[in-house]
Amino acid sequence: MNKFNNSIWINVGEASGDMHGAMLAKELMKHDPELKVMGMGGSDMEKAGCDIRYSMQLINLVGFTEVFPKLPRLLKLFREIEDVFKKERPKAVILVDCPDFNFRLVKIASRLGIPVYYYITPQVWAWRQGRAKFLQKYVSKILCILPFEQPFFKERGVEAQYVGHPLLDIIPLSELDSIDPDPELVGILPGSRSREISSLLPEFARAAEMLLKDFPHLRFSIARAPNVTEEKLRRYWPEHLPVSISQPEDRYGLMRRSNVIMAASGTATLECALIGTPTLVAYKMAPLTAFLAKLIIRIKYASLANIIPDKLVLPEFLLHNATAENFYLQVKEWVGNPESASAVREELVHLRELIGEPGVAARAANIILSDLNAK
Repeated sequence: MNKFNNSIWINVGEASGDMHGAMLAKELMKHDPELKVMGMGGSDMEKAGCDIRYSMQLINLVGFTEVFPKLPRLLKLFREIEDVFKKERPKAVILVDCPDFNFRLVKIASRLGIPVYYYITPQVWAWRQGRAKFLQKYVSKILCILPFEQPFFKERGVEAQYVGHPLLDIIPLSELDSIDPDPELVGILPGSRSREISSLLPEFARAAEMLLKDFPHLRFSIARAPNVTEEKLRRYWPEHLPVSISQPEDRYGLMRRSNVIMAASGTATLECALIGTPTLVAYKMAPLTAFLAKLIIRIKYASLANIIPDKLVLPEFLLHNATAENFYLQVKEWVGNPESASAVREELVHLRELIGEPGVAARAANIILSDLNAK
């Protein structure tokens, strides 16, 4: 078989992966200017100087119910990528999350003797823990972004190294730390998906209405996600209730300026936690989905802000507990008793220490290139 070329393939399947893949690619090429980085990605990776052979749009809409209709197209795509691997002979394949697609690429690369590195691994510790055996068999090294992942994988025989969370390279924490929170501002993060917004934003609005009776001075601001229109947000917010809409580029600013936040569960709650703002975590899902989730999910908490320290730092209101009354009582406690909010802020300082330091992409690139040189 031909020797490896001085190239690396990075494979991502959605927007956040594209952003993290781009940052990693920049660091790889900074260490080795002669290195060629190619793969599947989006505009961020392309801007970083990657040779995008396949758009991530080909796979980022594939869900459980969509796989079978698209199976012929996907099988064709796997064959094409395998042909590229045979022709280009990249010296490594780096996979970013997206297990339903990337696990197939793991096997293809393994057959061809190409080392595989997993950056931002699937959350197999939360469900389908048996997948760790698959990773142990086929992946050279896992680059963990959560501190508890390294011992989890090492206990299962998987070569793993903790590099820190990529958000540390994205959120301008030192800049935000200089901003004092506004004691009268309540931030609202209703998510970006239609179902999240339609189920949670009316409840957040009802909580806001109750809060104004106790604290007439409060102001409310909704963070608009890039793919959500202001019109859509206002559709679920009463006209008589004053609210401002914060634009996507001011997302982190709103998180820091807010005294407290009501947020849909997701990456946003970890962002709020790292920025240091007391945040309640809300999540609703269909009853059948909730029933199935309880059967397969093996974790105590929903938010990474609680999973990482293994304690309830941010209050969680999930499923039938995600009500305006519960949101109102929690925010009332924080606003009416500032000491309780200060206690949460102190816990969040500790959380940031657990997460690590910026420079995550650079550390990941160093580990991969050093490992390849050693091979």
